[in-house]
Amino acid sequence: MLGTHPARSQPEVNGQLVASVSARRPITGQRTVLPVLGQSIDSVGRSWLRVRLPGRALGGRTPPPTGWILATNTQPSTTDWHIVVDLGARRVVVYRDGQRLRAYRAIVGKRSTPTPRGEYFVEESVRVPSDRPGAPFALALSARSNVFQEFEGGPGQVAIHGLTNIGGQLGTAVSHGCVRLANSVITRLATRIVAGVPVTIR
Repeated sequence: MLGTHPARSQPEVNGQLVASVSARRPITGQRTVLPVLGQSIDSVGRSWLRVRLPGRALGGRTPPPTGWILATNTQPSTTDWHIVVDLGARRVVVYRDGQRLRAYRAIVGKRSTPTPRGEYFVEESVRVPSDRPGAPFALALSARSNVFQEFEGGPGQVAIHGLTNIGGQLGTAVSHGCVRLANSVITRLATRIVAGVPVTIR
């Protein structure tokens, strides 16, 4: 996205406003990249894109909604990557071009603070300072906790991140909703996975 976009419930300028999406992500300042789910042309010839939205809808609904934005001030791109978080198996599976590449043991949310299921995407890839929980990297997702409206000063955002300063045994369900991977694995993913990559949590 090359500018801030109002997202509407229908592909028309009078459609209900469901979100306002800024051109840059809040942590890193990276350009906002949204998965496109469909296209439409309105009655006066304007092109609209149906996109998956980051965060919560206006009013705090979760999971993140979809909405329609004008195609103006956007730039198309594609990705070959797809991440699947299998909560039952407590694994993160990485796909490229539809082919399964690798599966990694993970820590997922505990029963009282579950990792939310749904279709999401990577909002931004973040290098986490070594003295902070979840270092060395985090893939900040469009998913938000269904339990926490706020967590440690943030909006209850779910991420896939490392184990530094937080620990835990891989293959267990003990987190507050985030997905933890071995530091070597999240470091490898952070060099390949960029904003906009779809993430399925099931």
